[in-house]
Amino acid sequence: MSSNSRSPSALLIGVDVGTYSSKGVLVDVQGNILRQCTVPHDISMPQHGHVEHDAEQVWWGDTQTIIRELLQEPGAAERVAGIALSAIGPTLLPLDEQGRPLRPGILYGVDTRAQAQIDALNAEIGEQTVFDFSQMALTSQAIGPKIRWLREHEPEVWAKTKTLTTASSYLVYRLTGEHVIDHHTGAHTMPLYNPQKREWDATHAGPVLGDRGLDLLPRLAWSDQLAGTVTSEAAQLTGLKEGTPVAVGTVDALSEGISVGAVQPGDLMIMYGSSLFFILVQEHSTPDARVWSVGGAFENQVNLAAGMSTSGSLTRWFVDELVQEKPTGEAYNALFSAAAQVPPGANGLLLLPYFSGERTPINDTRAKGVIAGLTLSHTREDLFRAALEGVGFGIRHNIEAFRDLGAQIRRIIAVGGGTKGSTWLQIVTDISGETQEVPPVTVGASYGDAFLAGLAAGVLTRNDLKTWVKPGEQITANPAQKAEYDRLYKLYRELYEQTKGIVHQLG
Repeated sequence: MSSNSRSPSALLIGVDVGTYSSKGVLVDVQGNILRQCTVPHDISMPQHGHVEHDAEQVWWGDTQTIIRELLQEPGAAERVAGIALSAIGPTLLPLDEQGRPLRPGILYGVDTRAQAQIDALNAEIGEQTVFDFSQMALTSQAIGPKIRWLREHEPEVWAKTKTLTTASSYLVYRLTGEHVIDHHTGAHTMPLYNPQKREWDATHAGPVLGDRGLDLLPRLAWSDQLAGTVTSEAAQLTGLKEGTPVAVGTVDALSEGISVGAVQPGDLMIMYGSSLFFILVQEHSTPDARVWSVGGAFENQVNLAAGMSTSGSLTRWFVDELVQEKPTGEAYNALFSAAAQVPPGANGLLLLPYFSGERTPINDTRAKGVIAGLTLSHTREDLFRAALEGVGFGIRHNIEAFRDLGAQIRRIIAVGGGTKGSTWLQIVTDISGETQEVPPVTVGASYGDAFLAGLAAGVLTRNDLKTWVKPGEQITANPAQKAEYDRLYKLYRELYEQTKGIVHQLG
């Protein structure tokens, strides 16, 4: 490491690849943001239940664009002490012997293609055996069933596969030539990861990998550890200096939690993104089939995680299909302002937000969206309010699942695009009765990545996070809404139970 990497003038880069956009930040070692960059992209849905990204054009293409944009200042690359990357996850990307993608990347739990493989693995291994081994149940979030789907449905791709990787790991590979995956993401490569030993385990590999072995998987490491350094080829493509340290990195939600200081036991981060993600930092694991027990960012840390398949993607669908405007800030602001004027209960509407199936706590890949109570007098604004409340009821459902299994929640920190403006946050707080803290600066996962870069490069310690993250605003519940939302929440839970048989048949 060069001497200037430890100096106050040293710089850090964080890059995060999300579902609909990629973001990057250039910061100094005090955590001051010097430059930001955002690159929008889209998803591909070649058929129902299949959700994909082009790894080369989207993941790596966005990353190159962002890094070059961040390094525009003359001499900036020389001052960069480290870089870390996060991305949507867990995803699945098969690579050939030369490290080239063999097909588009298969996305996280919003991609529900592998339900038949989930059923087959549960039948062959035993549902309880899978849970006992992996400390969580097989769901659309799990990578093992998607590996089996690839083996069964695309044998020509499978035959050429040399490495199975995920989005953040692929980006690290493009920068360093190293195949490495963080423990948090590795835990979702179930049932190939042993959470007790924190290592790959061949006990149940046969039903997933067939006659192939665990050598298909990247090596495991912690998010804040050094993965490698920037190669000469990557330096030419990105503008980074050859030899720049690269952190192992992780999924976007874990970096987002770090970005707002959710690193102490009892801290629950709720990330309002295209989908919705929960990460609760724990002292001790509390495995439960409804949610996910996974490793944390740092060595021997444990997290309880959960996720809803639609939140921001639902509001985007609403603007695209029911407003039919470009999804601009103005279009969203107008809708949120109008929804704030609609009374709780959306004038008699109730919405199930399962537009991409649902992850936790119902773990139903065949779930569908339902809007109940429609009349000719309902307005677009009523429908939008119902959508926001539907997500709010889903959040309450997940928090209740956490508390049911004895998990301790000390504070809730809200982050992500859905925290802009107070309408949605107030609705969720009123529905759940839980106070939410909103940090003054919510840059997102890329800011947490920059901190991980500093740790991996040795220019920061975990204690420095206290100066990077400032206390936030408290959103507290309105007691006047409690009775009405308690009544509606009960109906929300009943609506799913009473309609799931019908929507499964429709699907």
